[in-house]
Amino acid sequence: MKVPNIAMNILPVTLDKLANVSQGVFVVGLGLLLAACSSGSSNDNNDGPLPAGVPFQELVDQGVTRYMGVYSPSTTAQIGNTVEYSFGVDDGPLCLRGTPYTMATRDSGSEDLIIFLQGGGACWFDLCVTNETAEAQLPIPNRGILAEDSLISPLAGMSTVYLPYCDGGLHASDADYDTNDDGTTDRYHHGLQNLSASLDVALGVFPAPRRIVLAGVSGGGYGALFALPIVRQAYPGVQIDVLNDSGIGITRPGDVEFNEAVVSYWNTENFFPASVSGALPDGSPTILLNWQLQQDPDISMGMLSYTQDATISTFFLGIGGPAFEAVLRPTMADVQSANPQRMRSFIRTGSKHTFLVGDLSISVKGVTVFEWVDAMINGPRQNWQSVADDSLQ
Repeated sequence: MKVPNIAMNILPVTLDKLANVSQGVFVVGLGLLLAACSSGSSNDNNDGPLPAGVPFQELVDQGVTRYMGVYSPSTTAQIGNTVEYSFGVDDGPLCLRGTPYTMATRDSGSEDLIIFLQGGGACWFDLCVTNETAEAQLPIPNRGILAEDSLISPLAGMSTVYLPYCDGGLHASDADYDTNDDGTTDRYHHGLQNLSASLDVALGVFPAPRRIVLAGVSGGGYGALFALPIVRQAYPGVQIDVLNDSGIGITRPGDVEFNEAVVSYWNTENFFPASVSGALPDGSPTILLNWQLQQDPDISMGMLSYTQDATISTFFLGIGGPAFEAVLRPTMADVQSANPQRMRSFIRTGSKHTFLVGDLSISVKGVTVFEWVDAMINGPRQNWQSVADDSLQ
């Protein structure tokens, strides 16, 4: 795949440490038809007219579910209260350099399920700084929202599906490259295979959750936007609450060539509805986020970010903190305005990166991350409100 040679003007920055680092049956037939006719949520969640038919059908038709039901784990291992599943298929789930992909589940007996997408960098044609193996991100971290102690996490006690990140393409990539032209593939961007195989495991272990919290940090936050339509197909009619931490979908404003080139490099075009003009973000992901929310009343989104996140704004996008903030604030306001019952944001001043796998006592306007997530997931929902620090500009 030929990709334009696009120069990046990246300012020197010290990265925060990158985020620490039974096949299921894919059921879409009768269950999807029933889900299309009836919703598991109150009508209070419906912010406006919704399209008829199966949610995200356009993306299914474009092929985003093409690897569901294809791969099975080659090995499983019980480690404490978790099970780790490894895959070793040459053309299937793999990490960036061709090592096996491994994910994990933790069955607490709860009917509520967390699907967590880890972060850790990105890799494209002229920049490659990313996690390259899955093993270093296991076992499931016992901290932040993944902590098993209810005094630390408002989600403690939920069952967990944990996806390490090692494809460099936001859990959605599907492309191989020989970067040194020696005739041998040396980059395996197999995020979609990894994601799909992990969701097949999830279906086998947790076939009928009451609700799902789809959470991701950094590259996993971007990945949660890609994962959402596939999770919806896997679990029709189930409430999905998206917790997106520091990966809300901002790209380079005004640089269409770069944005399209990265999408082309990862082969992720199918995740953007072809019928929706502007769905592939040129800076602000407002159009895409609104389209996703308007597919299904049983989806809500909680978006967290620092105003001038240096890891995203400066290191990866090369636009700087002020330009990032200039996109962030109106994007969050616009999406909430269009979806007033089902979208809220948590915006803290600063250039740091990520919240959910760290200290949940960090606060904005007196509201901690713990309290904000607790209100979103456990209620009462009227206590879940957007909070934002004042701008430093």
